[in-house]
Amino acid sequence: MTPEPAPGRTMVPLVPALVMLGLVAGAHGDSKPVFVKVPEDQTGLSGGVASFVCQATGEPKPRITWMKKGKKVSSQRFEVIEFDDGAGSVLRIQPLRVQRDEAIYECTATNSLGEINTSAKLSVLEEEQLPLGFPSIDMGPQLKVVEKARTATMLCAAGGNPDPEISWFKDFLPVDPAASNGRIKQLRSGALQIESSEESDQGKYECVATNSAGTRYSAPANLYVRGPASWAWSPMRVSLSSRLCVCCV
Repeated sequence: MTPEPAPGRTMVPLVPALVMLGLVAGAHGDSKPVFVKVPEDQTGLSGGVASFVCQATGEPKPRITWMKKGKKVSSQRFEVIEFDDGAGSVLRIQPLRVQRDEAIYECTATNSLGEINTSAKLSVLEEEQLPLGFPSIDMGPQLKVVEKARTATMLCAAGGNPDPEISWFKDFLPVDPAASNGRIKQLRSGALQIESSEESDQGKYECVATNSAGTRYSAPANLYVRGPASWAWSPMRVSLSSRLCVCCV
C-alpha cells in the first residue's frame, strides 16, 4: 500500500523531482561571458601593424566579433585570427593608414546567456609626426633553422623613452610563455628562447615594442624546426656543401 502523506504535507513524485534537480544543476554550469583579455589603446605607424587581442570565458564558450563604427570589420587589410575555439580573437590591421584606420574598435563576446562589449582606440601617425621616444626596433628576429629538440633563440632589441616593453607574436597570435610549462621564456634582453623545440614552434615570429608613445613591430622572421633527416638536407647545409665543393675543384 502507498503511504498516506502526513497532514499539511505534499508528496513530490521521486523521478520528476530528480529530473528537476538535474536541470538546476546543469543550469548552474552555464555562465555569461567574462573578458579575460581586452584590447588596449594603440598608437601605430603609418604603413605598420596594429593588433588588438580580445578573449572571454563563459559556458557555452562565447564567440568574439569585431566592430568598427557600428559595422562588422571588413577590409582586405583587416584580418581576424581566432584562437581558443573562437573564444579568443586577434584583429590585425596591416598596413596602417592615417585617418582611414583611426577609430574605436569594439570587441563583443556572445553566448546563449548574454553579450558583453569592450573597446579600444587606434591612432595612426606618419613618420614625421612620431613623438620623441617612439619605440624603435634596433635588432629584429632573423630567419632561423633549428634541429628538433634543440634550443632556438629569436633575438629582439628595442629602444625608446620610456624603455619599451617587448612582446612576441607567432603567426599573428600572441605568444604566452606562461602557457608553455617553462619551455618558452622571454629573456630580460627581450629575446624569445624556445627550449626542446618542436614542430609546432615552427612559424613566423614578430617582436613588438610598446611604450606610452606608441607601438612598433619588427619585420617578421621564420623559424624552421627540422628532424635529424631533414636537417641534413636543409637549404643552408646544401648551400654550404656546394660552396665547399666549388672550393675543392
